[in-house]
Amino acid sequence: MKIPCQFLEASNGKEALWHLHTNKADLILLDWNMPELSGIDFLKQIRSHSDYIQMPIIMVTSEAAKYNVIEALKAGATDYIIKPVSEKSFRDKLSKIRF
Repeated sequence: MKIPCQFLEASNGKEALWHLHTNKADLILLDWNMPELSGIDFLKQIRSHSDYIQMPIIMVTSEAAKYNVIEALKAGATDYIIKPVSEKSFRDKLSKIRF
């Protein structure tokens, strides 16, 4: 599966918010552990904006505890992948998303 795309990378949650508000995005891959604004707080913030209700957001993180997964899904994550990520697992998750 090939998806033509442009990647934007942020070094922290606040920078990620800036990128989101200044660029068009079709998918967000989000780590839980980010400086300045955690991934879960970023997720909660953008899900509170109507423009981003339907945007696919996949948490890709080393936070493997069941309560983290549940919290992320309740906060609006489309899916959750625990690091390390295999190519098959990543492709399987992406195949469920309609672009």
